Amino acid sequence: MDRQKALSRAATLCSRSEQCESDVRAKLATWLDLPEQADEIIAHLKREGFINEQRYANAYVHDKFLYNGWGRLKLRAMLRGKGIADDAIAQAMEQICDDDYHDMLIRLLQGKWRYVKSRERQLARAAMLRFAASRGFEADLSYRCTDEVMNNNGED
Repeated sequence: MDRQKALSRAATLCSRSEQCESDVRAKLATWLDLPEQADEIIAHLKREGFINEQRYANAYVHDKFLYNGWGRLKLRAMLRGKGIADDAIAQAMEQICDDDYHDMLIRLLQGKWRYVKSRERQLARAAMLRFAASRGFEADLSYRCTDEVMNNNGED
């Protein structure tokens, strides 16, 4: 594919949904005959506002927290893996209210509780904590919320 067609496709892709530089660069690598043209295209997309790291980080954090139930640790790790700068990640994380964060983990753990096979306290607690960790929630909050869910469901 020639440079102009690749630029047009990349701009269309960025117009439909927020994209980060690394994702666009990966697409360009499959589209372009000359990979060195990717730098020019990326620079053009940034200059024209099609790619914006902060806007991408904000959208990513919002969507993955709200719809996937991801915690701050997982969000941060995934954004770093996409090459997003730490300051952009930190600013995006600020949009998550602590009360909403706590409520999200409680809801997730309540849902998990229904499927925990063992009701033996230590095994059930371990399963709940592993689940919270897999979603990227911090250990101290996970312990508190797990105990809260278990206590509210008759496990003392």
